[in-house]
Amino acid sequence: MQKTASGEVVIVPRNFKLLEELERSEKGQGEMGLSYGLVDSGDTFMTNWNGGILGPPGTMFDGRFYELSIHCPEKYPAVPPQVRFVTKVNMSCVDSKTGVVNSNKVPAMKHWDRNSGIETVLSSLRHVMCTDPNRRQRQPAEGLTY
Repeated sequence: MQKTASGEVVIVPRNFKLLEELERSEKGQGEMGLSYGLVDSGDTFMTNWNGGILGPPGTMFDGRFYELSIHCPEKYPAVPPQVRFVTKVNMSCVDSKTGVVNSNKVPAMKHWDRNSGIETVLSSLRHVMCTDPNRRQRQPAEGLTY
């Protein structure tokens, strides 16, 4: 949703929103320590994305790179994307068997609004890594995947 100069509310279509996100990512305008992009550049519906989070310093995630799979459903951005860690991780918001992120335990997903985006979710996950008890939780050996 965006407001015009006259205060009118305009709902940005799904593909326009995703194109904005893709452009922002490709230009490196996002938050340091996060990356995301399309799995297949030919995906005209921009449904499946790869994401990455560099573990925050001072935590058990420090110095590690975590790969994620992101699915933007048809109703995106009215609903949050579905996110799954590809890299094995121990976090309170991640299913230990599948790597699926529990959207009710990630602030950006739990309190989703259509102005949020993929970067917002990745940033929120990185923030969750810094919270107790996650920051001190032992992590699986590097290189393991779900």
